[in-house]
Amino acid sequence: MLHGYKVKAQSDAGSKPRYLSAPLIKSIYTADPSAHVFNGKIYIYPSHDIDAGIPENDNGDHFAMRDYHILSMNKIDGPVTDHGIALDIKNIPWAGRQLWAPDAAYKNGIYYLYFPVKDKHDVFRIGVAMSKNPAGPFKAEPHPIPGSFSIDPAVFTDTDGSTYMYFGGIWGGQLQRWATGKYDANGSKTDLMHDDEPALSCKVVKLKNNMLEFNGKVRDVIIVDSLGKPLKTNDHNRRFFEGSWMHKYHGKYYFTYSTGDTHFLAYAIGNNPWGPFVYKGIFMKPVQGWTTHHSIIEFKGKWYIFYHDTELSGKTHLRNVKVTTLQHNADGSIKLIDPFI
Repeated sequence: MLHGYKVKAQSDAGSKPRYLSAPLIKSIYTADPSAHVFNGKIYIYPSHDIDAGIPENDNGDHFAMRDYHILSMNKIDGPVTDHGIALDIKNIPWAGRQLWAPDAAYKNGIYYLYFPVKDKHDVFRIGVAMSKNPAGPFKAEPHPIPGSFSIDPAVFTDTDGSTYMYFGGIWGGQLQRWATGKYDANGSKTDLMHDDEPALSCKVVKLKNNMLEFNGKVRDVIIVDSLGKPLKTNDHNRRFFEGSWMHKYHGKYYFTYSTGDTHFLAYAIGNNPWGPFVYKGIFMKPVQGWTTHHSIIEFKGKWYIFYHDTELSGKTHLRNVKVTTLQHNADGSIKLIDPFI
């Protein structure tokens, strides 16, 4: 999630924008969709936006989500089922406020829901909840994952069965407050005052086989340019800001993410899940709204991207999830998507 920058719909002055895709569901507001294929069916794990009546601010306090609803669909463009509340903040013993973008994984006969939420001290941690049903309900562990921090967990299981978590987001996501390895409550809002230094990085860590703990140290996800130089803080069109995802295509690892204040979705390619990843380009132009958060899946031989915008409400914090086709070109690049037509 991103807080503080406004993106206008890409349409002519005075005309209504024409959207590439329609909202998947209109009964509730949803955002940050993490999609997975379980048992031949698509399950979507989004944030559940609500209007909590909190004024907008740069810390994102108006994103005051309190529970998760899981969605499912048997086919693209088919009916979408809302399975109701899968996890409520009141049933997370250590939680304080703000259930932000989650993700899910399957292993050992169990489905795992990973979620960021502020603890009782207003510090974002990442928790995990379990269920035998991909649609929930989920039961949260009594404590956050030891050593976890910041937001936007994205969980990737490789073809060898190893599972990794990518996480982090600056600004309201607090990643910049962990720059020294310890939490600084008085830290800056962003790292933007260090223009010529390497940008703050997404984090990656391997998960233990129990899926409940980190296995080893948290590492930086290094994104480099074509010359092997790390992207700088002031490189707003290319640098990592939040909303990471990982998918594998033809043996290569595609690290995708939001550039934040410029609202592009960008991708970088590596030879292993740890990186480094070489920046390759932008694959989605800015959506309507202040945030861009996505996931990518393969389903029945085709690739799709799930994303969100504010078509239904026109309000920053009341978003709706969508899906459209994602195309890998013959050279391994990703075809550019424009969310407007």
